[in-house]
Amino acid sequence: MFFSNNLTVPKALQVSVRFFTSLREIVNKKEETLEFPEGEKVTVDTVLKTLTQLYGNRFFEYVYDHKTGEVRGFLQFLINGKSASTQSGLETELEDDDVLAILPPVGGG
Repeated sequence: MFFSNNLTVPKALQVSVRFFTSLREIVNKKEETLEFPEGEKVTVDTVLKTLTQLYGNRFFEYVYDHKTGEVRGFLQFLINGKSASTQSGLETELEDDDVLAILPPVGGG
């Protein structure tokens, strides 16, 4: 058989998502790795919509306000340890091997 060195397999962009507390219970895992086609613009919002497709109504109800369809304000999103709110929020673009942590509200006292 002849194999060409010019043959390229499309590379997928991978994003790891870490879940905590209630969300961990909903998805029944600590972490999920998602793959997106290379060249596709992947944002925090893209990841949330993908996770909603994977995990359904319970995930949707936890993350989104059912009346407005907006992401609930009490959730925090960290990309490689840095808050998405200090970047472009839900429109923050993710890169290959980024880690997105979805954090629940933190109580104090």
